[in-house]
Amino acid sequence: MSALIRNLGVRIASAGLASKHVLPSVSALSHRLSSTAAADAKKPEKPTVRKPDAVARTHLSDFGRYVAECLPKYVQKVQLTAGDELEVLIAPEGVVPVLQFLKDHHQAQFTNLVDIAGMDVPCRENRFEVIYNLLSLRFNARIRVKTYTDELTPLDSACEVHKAANWYEREIWDMYGVFFANHPDLRRILTDYGFEGHPQRRDFPLSGYVELRYDDEKKRVVCEPLELAQEFRKFDLAAPWEQFPNFRNANPPAEVVQPATPPKK
Repeated sequence: MSALIRNLGVRIASAGLASKHVLPSVSALSHRLSSTAAADAKKPEKPTVRKPDAVARTHLSDFGRYVAECLPKYVQKVQLTAGDELEVLIAPEGVVPVLQFLKDHHQAQFTNLVDIAGMDVPCRENRFEVIYNLLSLRFNARIRVKTYTDELTPLDSACEVHKAANWYEREIWDMYGVFFANHPDLRRILTDYGFEGHPQRRDFPLSGYVELRYDDEKKRVVCEPLELAQEFRKFDLAAPWEQFPNFRNANPPAEVVQPATPPKK
């Protein structure tokens, strides 16, 4: 009985507030909701793929030509990838000069070394690529510097230009076996002591050579040669994203920036 009286009092109070225009009526609420839905329906859908900026592409192309003109001894190619990402491909002996130029030049100021990545393509004569990702906070711009090497030829360490290169180069040495000359402390950083091989090389087996397990008799973790109970099988699968139209109609992977031709007299 008390619950019935309480509900009745709430209904009377709500009706009184609605009559004094304190609460919106049901018709006003429905009209507001319908207008909001119509406004949402008129909004254009945002594209899922970032569109390249034509002005930014022009500026990046001009800057890439400028770098190639300033360092013709080391710069071999300049290209735009993924629409508006500038890449400078250099000779192996130009790592330190090019990074120093991009860091100290007043029109560049790429003072932040964001990352150093590695890539292995066994079918090439120089199978390893080393990629330096640089950031300029002054101009809010990024640039990618690429070079190459093989299993035996060392690259000059970038630690004298960017202190952040220390652990990045140790990781590439650990994963790919690329040796960096003049590195202050070149040793493995991800794998264990005494590890044999370099896991990110394409000829390194996915299962590895050794396995770790806990031995109840020795009361510790032991490292033993790997024994597979089933023969290793190889599966060649296509990339799953190739079936989407946005991937097929995406920007070309690379666009070469041609050097500026001098005007004819």
